[in-house]
Amino acid sequence: MFKKLRDIKNSSVYITPNFPVLRTKRFKFSFLSVVSAVLGYSLLVAFIVIIIIVLTPARNVVFFFENEKLTEQVDKVKELEKKVLFLSKELQNFAASNEKLKYAMIIASTDSLDSNSAIYDSLRQPKKNKLRSGGNILAVFRDLLNFNSADSSQLFFIAPVNGVIIKRFEPSRGHMGIDYGIRKGTAVHAALGGIVTFSGFTPEYGNTIMLLHQNNFISVYRHCDILMKKEREIVRQGEIIALSGDSGYKSTGPHLHFEIWHNGKAVDPTKYLINN
Repeated sequence: MFKKLRDIKNSSVYITPNFPVLRTKRFKFSFLSVVSAVLGYSLLVAFIVIIIIVLTPARNVVFFFENEKLTEQVDKVKELEKKVLFLSKELQNFAASNEKLKYAMIIASTDSLDSNSAIYDSLRQPKKNKLRSGGNILAVFRDLLNFNSADSSQLFFIAPVNGVIIKRFEPSRGHMGIDYGIRKGTAVHAALGGIVTFSGFTPEYGNTIMLLHQNNFISVYRHCDILMKKEREIVRQGEIIALSGDSGYKSTGPHLHFEIWHNGKAVDPTKYLINN
């Protein structure tokens, strides 16, 4: 093997130009001379290219596509960061709304609540014309709304909107209320006087408002566009509490989903509405 390498090292390269002359010349070069010439030429070309790239505007052309790709990647990363932050905030809002809705359901299922409890504090708002502190919700109703003690048969609800019922009460299919087919932005009225126990957004039903009434009745208004009342506010029967819409991913279009609950159970609203 070493012998072959020595033979290559000691070998020569002959070049015979094919010129139209009477006498042909042959040029002899050693192998090392040829290798040195090739390497020197390559280095010279590389040096010239580097000089052109570094000292001339040609570098902008060379690195243009690479810089463009890097810029696109940076923009995508920034956009993804914004989306992650937005989704994180939305999840926090959803969690807070669902927690408050759970508390509202607990409050609606009882007529007595300790004013020092965490549930009461979570919904308490120090505003005028709102529920005063105290332990008996029905007593506050009688005090502020001049309600008289009445059994369920003496309570009557009015339709929250003037529209056609497009879907009936079907609890076996998970539809716990009735749907009114109305235009977006229609005024939604309180079906009965009461107190707002929940007013906020949920992913499934969008903007939702819930009212607590006498004798453990509650009414729920879902898929609203704008909520006009806040939690702990007292509302009168027929008072505008929201504007209808199609918010929430379970909405199939502009309508109002209306529910009535009694003692923690959903009931058919049409059996309680006097102007249905």
